[in-house]
Amino acid sequence: MRVLLDTNAYSALIHGRSEVVDHVREAEEVLLSTVVLGEVLYGFQNGSRYQENRKRLDEFLENPHVQIVTLTPVTSERFGLISANLRRKGKPIPTNDIWIAAQTIETQSDLISSDPHFGFVEGLSWISFPAH
Repeated sequence: MRVLLDTNAYSALIHGRSEVVDHVREAEEVLLSTVVLGEVLYGFQNGSRYQENRKRLDEFLENPHVQIVTLTPVTSERFGLISANLRRKGKPIPTNDIWIAAQTIETQSDLISSDPHFGFVEGLSWISFPAH
């Protein structure tokens, strides 16, 4: 199993929430989108423990089972399709989340996120956990 972590899933993992930790432990590969990485680093910049959080992130990224996923032309194509489909349905979601969904589909992963709007994305394999 391959999982891609949304920003809230990364946070839940770092805080030891079993709903996410268990899925990550079972995964053969854990993916982190460059979009999620940007959101995580943005959060660190706005917090009071940048160095501590950055060190923990760097240690996480050093794990051989963790891979950063970049945007590709295929991602862009999927982004366009997902965006158009959501617009037709009248179910807009945040733009960054469309990119994350596109990468999840492209990498044939299961997205771990507590954001319910991912349920509107056709073809997305999504593992939901309750937000706290």
